[in-house]
Amino acid sequence: MTKGIRSIPHLLLLLLITFAVSTVSCQPDDGSRSERVGAEFNTLTDAERAEGWILLFDGETFDGWRGLGQDGIPEGHWTIENGALKKVASGEVPLQADGQPLQGGDLMTERTFENFELFFEWKISPAGNSGIKYNVSEEMSVSSPPRNAALGFEYQVLDDASHPDALNGENRTAGALYDLIPPAGKILKPVGGFNTGRIIFHGGHGEHWLNGTKVVEYDLDTDRFRLLFRGSKYRGIAGFADTRKGHIVLQDHTDAVCYRNIKIREIEP
Repeated sequence: MTKGIRSIPHLLLLLLITFAVSTVSCQPDDGSRSERVGAEFNTLTDAERAEGWILLFDGETFDGWRGLGQDGIPEGHWTIENGALKKVASGEVPLQADGQPLQGGDLMTERTFENFELFFEWKISPAGNSGIKYNVSEEMSVSSPPRNAALGFEYQVLDDASHPDALNGENRTAGALYDLIPPAGKILKPVGGFNTGRIIFHGGHGEHWLNGTKVVEYDLDTDRFRLLFRGSKYRGIAGFADTRKGHIVLQDHTDAVCYRNIKIREIEP
């Protein structure tokens, strides 16, 4: 967080963010554009296949994904651009014939995973806020408003320098286990560049990695985690921290964000 941002009153910063259109291009960092870009970025090596990795996104279609609590993709809110899944900024979403905005919602894997290693690349829009959620129960999520938003552990995706949520605590900055554990020792690329992320979740043990550095580590069955959980926004949600075969979810949080190279391997219990 820069000194300039900290000097702006919190309310004024919120107003600036509210009235700005948060957009981002999903083109590669080198600026290249080609018809093959999706295949170039969303691939597996022979070694990865041998290790059990599978692609969750093929770079060209929404195969294997749907809206949480919905039968299909939230139309107008999610698109594919330059080989990346893109959350369209809510201010840029097309309107229905009656003038009302199309219904949005989080994007969810059709498959569920319990013990896994997840890799992905992400690019956030200026002053943007989003996240990747895991250990998500769709049934639990749709039973609590808003219906199309996931309840689960969250790898925070944020523009730390310009989004006001960064002022609410280090546990709400990029790479954090949202509202629970702040990242440590991270190196974050400037907005406009793709960062790499990795989530390991295995037998109640969790890790967040950012650009090759482990920035968060936790174990659910510890006094430390139980204390943090009691102080979090999730404390009143029964079963939230129970492990399960859960969905991987890309959050619809108003702002534009791009994801590519989304791959996962299951880990033996």
